[in-house]
Amino acid sequence: MMVTTIRRVLSILFCLLMAGLVASLAVGYFSSDGIQWIDAVRIVLLAASTAWLAWGAAYAFNGLLSLPLEPDERPFELVATNARTAVLVPVYNEDPVKTFSHVAAMIESTVSFGVAERFDFAILSDTRDEQVAEQEAHWFRRLRQEFGVQTNLYYRRREMNTGKKAGNVGDFIRTSGALYDYLLILDADSLMEASTMAEMVRRMDNDPKLGLLQTLPKIVHARSFFGRAMQFSTGYYSPIYTRGLAELQGNAGPFWGHNAIVRTRAFAQSCGLPELAGKPPFGGHILSHDYVEAALLARNGWTVRVDPDLNGSFEEGPDNVIDFAKRDRRWCQGNLQHSRVMVAPGLKPWSRFVFLQNIMAYVASPLWALFILASIAAPSLKGVPDYFPEPGSFPVFPRVEQGLALTLLVGVFGLLIGPKLLIVVRGAISGANARFGGTWRALLNTLTEILSTSLLAPIMLMFQCRAVLEVFSGMDGGWPATDREAGSVSLSEAWAASWWVSATGFVTLGFAFQFAPEYVSWLLLVAGPQVFAPLLIHISSWSASGRLKDADIFLTSADTHPSPVVLRQEAVLTRWRGEGKDAGGVAVEAPGNLTPAGLDR
Repeated sequence: MMVTTIRRVLSILFCLLMAGLVASLAVGYFSSDGIQWIDAVRIVLLAASTAWLAWGAAYAFNGLLSLPLEPDERPFELVATNARTAVLVPVYNEDPVKTFSHVAAMIESTVSFGVAERFDFAILSDTRDEQVAEQEAHWFRRLRQEFGVQTNLYYRRREMNTGKKAGNVGDFIRTSGALYDYLLILDADSLMEASTMAEMVRRMDNDPKLGLLQTLPKIVHARSFFGRAMQFSTGYYSPIYTRGLAELQGNAGPFWGHNAIVRTRAFAQSCGLPELAGKPPFGGHILSHDYVEAALLARNGWTVRVDPDLNGSFEEGPDNVIDFAKRDRRWCQGNLQHSRVMVAPGLKPWSRFVFLQNIMAYVASPLWALFILASIAAPSLKGVPDYFPEPGSFPVFPRVEQGLALTLLVGVFGLLIGPKLLIVVRGAISGANARFGGTWRALLNTLTEILSTSLLAPIMLMFQCRAVLEVFSGMDGGWPATDREAGSVSLSEAWAASWWVSATGFVTLGFAFQFAPEYVSWLLLVAGPQVFAPLLIHISSWSASGRLKDADIFLTSADTHPSPVVLRQEAVLTRWRGEGKDAGGVAVEAPGNLTPAGLDR
């Protein structure tokens, strides 16, 4: 614990140091024509934003310094246990063929690994669409027919989806949780190797104080340029960043809501979520419930941990900016709700700090936007500079501080880019780059990812600014269903979703030309991508198949050495879709006996 505390202190000091250095450079640059109150505003905004960027870099540096160059990659072994585990798959208006193929693949994996008798699978439906519900009933019968003889397999659909996903899991715990030592909580798009599931149970057995164990899910099945960039990031950078996160979080680690195992008794005793007073978006059910549940476990003395070495954990991500922004809107509302939760009694100080980080993750975008607006407005608000500060003295002309400006820009971008380049260097030394096509391929893909992220970041900044403004104006985004197989975005669709981003870019450049022409070249880095937002969204959603070869762009081990459970899921899905094209409108049988409570066997 002492080592964790030292890491936390040093990381916070690093962020403050970076913010201070950037602030001092900004003072030198902004004071070239005299410093006034608007410059102070800009310096504060820039320092706060830099501190946030530095905190992300601190994760990477902690991970790089703590992860051994040759990590233990031995396969997980089968260990005897008497523990019973329920694998929970909450679904909400999902495509049942797709979702149930994931369940089928994991059942096959447990049978292959010899642990099928240890894991029961429960599909927990919150579906509101009756047609989708009929399809769920049909495909559950198909799933049970093919795989139900190999394991215990259940399905339950709630009449009311109170509390969304957290309420769904909570309902299972109240009705059936006593039957199980552990709950392995997944998402509808989650996949996990049986060896990983068994290893998670072993680690829970070996540490009676471990209340929650989170894995690092890697993205699979990405098809577009945007999706494959995310897949590369989770495969290449995320293990380092997550290792740093684990070092800083210690026993008060994160919970990301899925691909994690919890001790049923600990979760039941600690994680009953309140309904916040008032109306949404700040009141009502807690949307970002996962971090709250982690904090409540830590408050009750349970260990919450993330183990990045738990390979064999997968999920799917959005394949275009529009679907990413839709999901991000829900996360924004949930994270801003944490402002209501962080003052709850008894929480550990670090848990409160984590809630502050979650809020800052979305407040950072408006801070950057305000900094840009303040920079455009500064020349007009400061007026004509006074070249004669002392009566009768020689004139004092403003200095041109282009060197300071460039240093400032390089420093800010360095916090974003530097850790990624260091990960490439580390991969070259350790040999980890071999799984990503070698060092030169890894470097090329890293530079490509940095470029694409830099182009899309100003667009995402606008979507996040809008989300924050909507939440503070009282708009409830709710919990929209996820289209997990959304294809490419046409140019007209991209225009309909982001025309206002383009308009903002044009207006920003127009005001800059009028009031702050000296900043136009710098603002092009932000406003330029915004002007072309529809085109960038459209192009980034192109499928890698046909236009870009999978082997040539963002190569990962998921391409060269796909996991067996992923291959199983692909095979089941292909077969089912080939056989079930006319499955619509199938009559639904009456529910059978409910075992455990509320679950159709």
